[in-house]
Amino acid sequence: MDAALHEEVSSWIADDPDPATAAELSALLAAGNEAELRARFAAPLRFGTAGLRGPLRAGPNGMNRAVVRRAAAGLAAYLGREAAAPLRVVIGCDARHGSADFAQDCAAVLRGAGLQPLLLPAQLPTPVLAFAVRRLGAAAGVMVTASHNPPADNGLKVYLGDGAQLIPPADARIEALIAAVGPAAAIPLDDPGPRVGSELLEAYIAATAGLSLVPDRELRVAATAMHGVGRATLEAVFTHAGFAAPSFEPSQAEPDPDFPSVAFPNPEEPGAMNRVLAHGAAVGADLVVALDPDADRCAAAVGARVLTGDEVGVLLADHVLRHRPGPVAATLVSSSLLGKVAAARGVPYAETLTGLKWVVRAFDPLAFGYEEALGYASATWVVRDKDGISAALLLAERAAELKAEGRTLIDRLDDLAREHGVHATDQLGVRVEHVDVIAAAMARLRAAAPRQLGGIAVEELRDLLTDPGDRPPADVVILRLAGGARVVVRPSGTEPKLKAYLEAVVPVTDGDLAAARAKAAATLEALRGALPAVLGI
Repeated sequence: MDAALHEEVSSWIADDPDPATAAELSALLAAGNEAELRARFAAPLRFGTAGLRGPLRAGPNGMNRAVVRRAAAGLAAYLGREAAAPLRVVIGCDARHGSADFAQDCAAVLRGAGLQPLLLPAQLPTPVLAFAVRRLGAAAGVMVTASHNPPADNGLKVYLGDGAQLIPPADARIEALIAAVGPAAAIPLDDPGPRVGSELLEAYIAATAGLSLVPDRELRVAATAMHGVGRATLEAVFTHAGFAAPSFEPSQAEPDPDFPSVAFPNPEEPGAMNRVLAHGAAVGADLVVALDPDADRCAAAVGARVLTGDEVGVLLADHVLRHRPGPVAATLVSSSLLGKVAAARGVPYAETLTGLKWVVRAFDPLAFGYEEALGYASATWVVRDKDGISAALLLAERAAELKAEGRTLIDRLDDLAREHGVHATDQLGVRVEHVDVIAAAMARLRAAAPRQLGGIAVEELRDLLTDPGDRPPADVVILRLAGGARVVVRPSGTEPKLKAYLEAVVPVTDGDLAAARAKAAATLEALRGALPAVLGI
């Protein structure tokens, strides 16, 4: 084995505060498993689109107690640089493997550094943590979760005092301070300190239920918590707002860190909603909603029709703008339809980089914002991040309002298509073992821009690394095609995946919605078929 690698691994083992992960590395070292050790020591975890995230394993490129303690120490150094008095930091966690221990470790490190950590009263949804940061006047918040990642992952989401997640340059500064932290075993620790009382959760429930825009409440809702922590809070918000409690799919209702009924605990993944769709049919639900495990995302279906994130986003925007007009925003990989709805309503619209951390900063105040990956910011004065619980409530409210008129959410989508054209979206995602495959695909696209995709002329290629406009540079390539079609290609910020976001825009002529939809679907199919060869994957 390479001597430098052997020394690095041995040093990490000696400093690891957790005997279990120290033994894990010792076994790999004894077995001479150089390939696995290189993977774990290739680089430390970095803050991506939604925090620090990685597989539960020993070493700097995994989620473990040594990495968590070092991350907490780096955050403490960042917060404490100019503080005149000890600062509050709120800490929450979901029910994944290791989450409770990681939350305790964060609190112990922060208190050891002279800060005032406050642990949430239970394993709760991420939106409750985001709410708590501003409610409690904290300087920061830490949520231990890997959100919708596979069961073997965990992570940290970091919020600053404005209630929104980290953006540059704060993330890079904290990473530099983490890198400067000494041995993990030598980081000062103290008692984790107190837990916040239940009144914090009650305040979130009341504030979220208070977002109500219309009085209609006659609706049967089926739901799944996707083996996560969202059930009790969603039920409480619905009943506080005057709805009947959703009927939860029983096999996925309670937290289970193994996520036994789904391959990936992400409502976007094919088949992930099969059980709740069947449950919805069995109970005669008007609306089906699916929270992801930390309940910051929400998927929806009407009958057997699963709505896309873009469809839910425009329905929520349409609802909010009818009652609470104001600026709206969406990410550059989301449908362009929101911009047209905003123009028709006479409100400002912004297109941001990927991630709700950018969307919520587009305007202050922001009436509504979303990203196509099922993330919706319905009330940034309550939660300055995506919130699947408030999204589910407002979507149910709009569905109930339409039901009172003898219509459905699908009917409203048809109205919007007739007014603004069909905006059909799709996604091509390729999961890889090695991230260098993603880098090579992005380099290939930049070096040899296609003249056409699926028989459609490419009119413009825009590289946001070299031509970001008024946004920070980003590893994103946008292809604009004839007829209004668009392809956006970027690496995932949370998983080892390359993602391509497709959109086809087709006007509705003579009221023939079916023909416009068929043309849009054919365009998306052609784009999906052509992209793999262009990307070399």
